[in-house]
Amino acid sequence: MNWLTNIIRPRIRSLVGAKEVPDNLWQKCPGCENLLFTRDLEARFNVCSHCGHHLRLPVKQRLNMLFDDGKYELIELPKVPSDPLKFRDSKKYADRLRDTQAKTGLKDAITVAAGTVGGQKIVIAVFNFNFMGGSMGMAVGEGIVRASEEAVSRRAALMIVPSSGGARMQEGILSLMQMPRTMIAVERVKRARLPYIVLLTDPTTGGVSASFAMVGDIHMAEPGATIGFAGRRVIEETVRETLPKDFQTAEYLREHGMVDMVVPRAEMRETLARILRLLMDRGASQGDVIGGSGKAKATGGGKSLSLNPPANTSSQGQLAAKRALRQVRAAKRALENLEGKESGRTRVGQ
Repeated sequence: MNWLTNIIRPRIRSLVGAKEVPDNLWQKCPGCENLLFTRDLEARFNVCSHCGHHLRLPVKQRLNMLFDDGKYELIELPKVPSDPLKFRDSKKYADRLRDTQAKTGLKDAITVAAGTVGGQKIVIAVFNFNFMGGSMGMAVGEGIVRASEEAVSRRAALMIVPSSGGARMQEGILSLMQMPRTMIAVERVKRARLPYIVLLTDPTTGGVSASFAMVGDIHMAEPGATIGFAGRRVIEETVRETLPKDFQTAEYLREHGMVDMVVPRAEMRETLARILRLLMDRGASQGDVIGGSGKAKATGGGKSLSLNPPANTSSQGQLAAKRALRQVRAAKRALENLEGKESGRTRVGQ
């Protein structure tokens, strides 16, 4: 009877038994609450086909979407202490960190990759909101510093894609120290006369928006993204006024000059490639500034930042730097015209 029990019966059950439906076959759109087929949603870069709502995009999908042919090189990030303050709330921070790493398959909330967009070299640092809310701790700070070093050494543009609730409270003051560190890191890229681009995604808040996320040469944003520092309720209680319905959205910030452009994901790679062609081609013509005395250099094997001003302080060097700055500003204005902005608005390059 073993062959009936072990072979025939399982085959019959496999033919007539009910099929299990995967839990992740459908997703509900947060915007219109329609059900979306997961496979179709992924093909549209997690954009709702009914209302156009941009759902959060996993890191791997975003990198595949941005880089040419989806090809890129992952940059290994420095190791940091896992629990420097031995912090504990309802759960040990070390245990919380370990569980999140197992769930997401990532070491921390940031991933850095290098490749090309539109044939132009670029280093992209992407946040993962699923990793403890994309909070910025020591590992994220080290990741941004490493991304800036790679951008300078490769003579590539730097792009950061934040999606974060702010500083990581479990690391206390060590987390807050990452704000000035990241500012120094992106300033190093700027001193090397390389473009620094920020793609603001949902959400970008807290210490992230108060540091590197708001000092880019170009600020792009996804439609409907929440961008701000404090929460809406906190601000309303402080100013004792009712804020506009679209307050702290990407569209609101574009209308008030904080964001240069709001770009749907389907157009993101093409728009980014056009920006890089404008900035990198114009910058490359200034050979005496880019790659010359104005180039920032890393010391100590790339482990420390050297932000000394350019050694060339002659009038000729200053004139060359001014010409480069004027050309970058002109490129920004040309980019605004390409995006169809109103002719009277000149937020960039004033």
